[in-house]
Amino acid sequence: QQGMTVAPVVANLGPLEALTLTPNPDEVEEVFTLPLAHLLREENQGYTHYRTATGYGYTLPVFLNGPHRVWGLTAIVTELTLELLVPGRY
Repeated sequence: QQGMTVAPVVANLGPLEALTLTPNPDEVEEVFTLPLAHLLREENQGYTHYRTATGYGYTLPVFLNGPHRVWGLTAIVTELTLELLVPGRY
């Protein structure tokens, strides 16, 4: 959708067990967590290569080996966050 703005927020919310989350079921199917250590392991990092009908190609990050594959906009935001949180490690 054109004109959409995404504002990712990174925060320490304390122990996850103490949180009560009520996501919009029309937008969120499931909530899950991945530890930072998991995201930083090379075997859990990958890339997906896309090609369009016109021959234009692009590559996006993907995070593997968790309860779900993290891809698309979530993976892009996660990758950018890791670059800020742990430069030189990611």
